[in-house]
Amino acid sequence: MFECSPSPAVAVAAESLGFVKLHPINVAGIYRTSRKSLTLRNASLIDECNRKCFKPIKAKDDFSTQHCAEFNGKNHRQMSNVGKSTNILWHDCPIQKHDRQQLLQQKGCVIWLTGLSGSGKSTLACALSRSLHSRGKLTYVLDGDNIRHGLNRDLSFRAEDRSENIRRIGEVAKLFADAGVICIASLISPYQKDRDACRALLPEGDFIEVFIDVPLQVCEARDPKGLYKLARSGKIKGFTGVDDPYEPPCSCEIILQQKGNDCMSPSDMAEIVISYLEEKGYLWA
Repeated sequence: MFECSPSPAVAVAAESLGFVKLHPINVAGIYRTSRKSLTLRNASLIDECNRKCFKPIKAKDDFSTQHCAEFNGKNHRQMSNVGKSTNILWHDCPIQKHDRQQLLQQKGCVIWLTGLSGSGKSTLACALSRSLHSRGKLTYVLDGDNIRHGLNRDLSFRAEDRSENIRRIGEVAKLFADAGVICIASLISPYQKDRDACRALLPEGDFIEVFIDVPLQVCEARDPKGLYKLARSGKIKGFTGVDDPYEPPCSCEIILQQKGNDCMSPSDMAEIVISYLEEKGYLWA
């Protein structure tokens, strides 16, 4: 007969998991009756050992009744229907926007760059992102053309699809801002109602509309993508500024205007936007 005792390390680990002190087990009562099976000569010995050695582990997390109801699927009070989605529930997380902003030492917001094709939106977006990055601030650029390579690849340039394009980008921008990121959205967004709808998604002050006010003739002379030429020749229909309207912002936060041949550099325009962010307290938490 011999006893099998747990090693000190195993005993300590077991106690830390909530088990009582392990006792030596007398294994003389266990013998081999055949090559394929084991018979317990005294099952009561094992039962007694189990009672002495182990006790139920009590959960350390203090889950409330509400949490248990959520796990059991019994919390139906907040179930809602949104659009075509039915029976959905909003789940809150204990880490909120304020916590993420404290971590990043900045305030999340959306800088919405709007203007005609060729006005310099994408160039400004990159310059602004670069300048903020050099200051240790986290940004992300949502460029209209880039988004149409993926998320919005199923949308055309018809008026209804343009509106859906803006809506989706507005929702994504809202998520970035909620994450504490300074989100820079760069797209023509020609219709006032669509820009207003995006503004309404965010808390007051967190949607910063920047109108790059460059005359149509200047944008058309630049024509960096050759789109104006295609529109004038009739190869592109519904092109903003040619055969589709652009509605200038009614009350935007910043206007970057080009007068005559005087054109600010992208870095100079970026500094104007950054000055606004500093003034409004977005560059620190």
